[in-house]
Amino acid sequence: MNNETNEHHESNEAFYDRISNAYDLIADSSEREARITGEKALELKAGERVLEIGFGTGNTLIDLLETVGDSGQVTGIDVSTGMRDVAERKLKQHPLGDHVQLTVGDARQMPFEDESFDAVFTSFTLELFPEGDIEAVLSEVKRILVKDGRLGVVSMAEVKEGDHPSLLEKGYIWMHRHFPHLVDCRPIDPAAYVTQAGLKLQQQIDLKVWTMPVAVVVASKDF
Repeated sequence: MNNETNEHHESNEAFYDRISNAYDLIADSSEREARITGEKALELKAGERVLEIGFGTGNTLIDLLETVGDSGQVTGIDVSTGMRDVAERKLKQHPLGDHVQLTVGDARQMPFEDESFDAVFTSFTLELFPEGDIEAVLSEVKRILVKDGRLGVVSMAEVKEGDHPSLLEKGYIWMHRHFPHLVDCRPIDPAAYVTQAGLKLQQQIDLKVWTMPVAVVVASKDF
């Protein structure tokens, strides 16, 4: 990995450590509806093993846990120790919290065995990675999924051809381009990324959050 990539990784870690205790107030209220749509689209079943990349303050971990139940296993990986600490506090209050394992680490090089998960979920996280690193993250996802395993992605999405970006989205893109340390994510085409990674696109749901397009994508590993 080059120095620029590592500096971006360390910058993200520090940023999310700083905002971890306020993150639910900052972002969860606006992201929640799209996130839950993505969780439902993944169609998890009781007893499955699921990994969340970028678990943040743990809200999705709890949803996933309640879906797979005490016969399943939920694992999370996040770059931020601050986010982990907030998530751990929530999980300690949940009766099934001991069925969740949290790891602070790099999604480009995940410390998990090959074919160790039935499903992977990530919400408003993939677009945080530099373009060149998204391929590395999805390659790792493909490695750790079992055959027929599924990936669910919720992401800020690019404006479709023929549509016009809202004033909010134009401002967001401009801020990301000029002040990436303040606005760290940008719209991407998650369906294109997952298919380029060799995963089979199963479903895409198009949503809006504060007038900005959001895509829910489900793909599978079928070999």
